[in-house]
Amino acid sequence: MARSRDETLARLLRVRTLQLGLTRAEEARARERFAGEAELKGRINQLAEAVAPTATETAAFSLVAAAHFRDRLQRSAEASAERLGAAQAVVDRAIEATRAAKRDQTAIEKLIERADADALIKAIRELEKAPSVRKIRHDPC
Repeated sequence: MARSRDETLARLLRVRTLQLGLTRAEEARARERFAGEAELKGRINQLAEAVAPTATETAAFSLVAAAHFRDRLQRSAEASAERLGAAQAVVDRAIEATRAAKRDQTAIEKLIERADADALIKAIRELEKAPSVRKIRHDPC
């Protein structure tokens, strides 16, 4: 019975360790996506600053084109902000999933440690209950 329990706990530990590795990988991917979205938002903001209105004399069609481009950049910036928020939510969920997987793995490790301690205590008690075997050695006659 104890052996099957040990095998079950070992199998559960392997599964939980694998799950922890998978959730950590998913968290890393989510963080990379978030970093990519943050970088994209930064580039869009730089472009928007680059086409900001200036006090120069230009043709009317240039002003219209710049206004159109600024409008497109503004819409892109808004969409980027939404994607950044969504990416942050995914990162938060991935972090929580990693924490949950780590808790599960730690719980299994504690169960294994407890089972080992129980087996050790059981062995000590059996040794205490066992009759003492004492060899009497005599000097050679």
